[in-house]
Amino acid sequence: MRTIVKTMLSVMVLFLIHSCNDNKTEQDQSQTKKEVTAKDILGNPDYLAISYGAYREKTRDLTVQPTLSEIKEDMLILSAMGIRVLRTYNVHLPQAFNILVAIRELKEEDPDFEMYVMLGAWIDCKNAWTEEEPDHNIESAQNEAEIARAASLANQYPDIVKIIAVGNEAMVKWATSYFVQPSVILKWVNHLQELKNAGKLSKDLWITSSDDFASWGGGEESYHTEDLEKLIKAVDYVSMHTYPYHNSHYNPEFWRVPEEEEQLSDIEKVDAAMLRSIDFAKAQYKGVSDYVASLGVKKPIHIGETGWATISDGHYGPKGSKATDEYKEGMYHSLMRTWTNAEGISCFYFEAFDEQWKDAHNAKGSENHFGLFTLDGKAKYALWEMVDKGTFKGLTRNGNPIVKTYDGDKEALMMDVLVPPSSNE
Repeated sequence: MRTIVKTMLSVMVLFLIHSCNDNKTEQDQSQTKKEVTAKDILGNPDYLAISYGAYREKTRDLTVQPTLSEIKEDMLILSAMGIRVLRTYNVHLPQAFNILVAIRELKEEDPDFEMYVMLGAWIDCKNAWTEEEPDHNIESAQNEAEIARAASLANQYPDIVKIIAVGNEAMVKWATSYFVQPSVILKWVNHLQELKNAGKLSKDLWITSSDDFASWGGGEESYHTEDLEKLIKAVDYVSMHTYPYHNSHYNPEFWRVPEEEEQLSDIEKVDAAMLRSIDFAKAQYKGVSDYVASLGVKKPIHIGETGWATISDGHYGPKGSKATDEYKEGMYHSLMRTWTNAEGISCFYFEAFDEQWKDAHNAKGSENHFGLFTLDGKAKYALWEMVDKGTFKGLTRNGNPIVKTYDGDKEALMMDVLVPPSSNE
């Protein structure tokens, strides 16, 4: 009898040990799943990306920085959409730090909450944004501190910051107020890579620069320099921008209605123009890909920025290329997500919410209206289906529930949709 009891006790002990081990394994696996890296995130359609600015006012003055509660509101809205990766643009203003704090607090409140950041470090040339002539061959003395702040935040929030981008459109020559030579970007990319090699930054942190497709060699040969080649070899991946929207004015051949489409209905002409817009973006992506391959380099290439504005009284509005409205934005967003998700390309869609500081003196300036949401939190046409599905139920922005623009009246929306000019205009 004692032998049977001892045997039963032994079996029970072994069972409990085995169960505990199973539970521990499940817990470990659960924790391991959450320890994702940039390599896991980029190109993964389960981790949709977006460019994000929380600014609600007509200025980014330190007295009106977005609050933690405002940023948390936005994080919950974006998370409901399936967004898991944000792109920021600088660290010399409190917003970037506050975004990281907000995400950490949300993770503490809900262990299943996931949001990661591509942290931008702004890079300028000497005399940028001053009354003096910009010197594009000498960098701003402030760049060093910006890079140091970015590295510090990456170390403080290694569970959130997965990428650092050195500069934003900092090499493209049309950025006349501030662009620098590729050697400057290369210098700071190499510096961050050296910190990784020395164990002073996470080895899994990816370093890039986010710039126009031309700056990455996808356009004019004048950009094909030795320093650019070195930069492409130094970054962990290439982050390129493409904007068919802007090219509807600056390079409009693809945008105008060709002669063979003149017999189409108005909406068919619009739809065909949007399909050509995606083809235009694909061609710019291919241009960068071909140039990188020509160097014998195999690096991931992702889209750091692309988008479509919904209001414009300038080059892209009724008196310009007629590219601007919510229907076109909705179509571009859908086509872009479909293409990039299928091809394993991360797309940091520009942008989440409208911001009015970018063209503070012109309320109808296109730069203020690239958001998928209006400033007060209305979902533009691109997101109407999500509203119908209840994706944003219980969520608010600035205290406002998430509702559709135009009160959901598509006929009213379509009244603002303009047909692109014909090729012979």
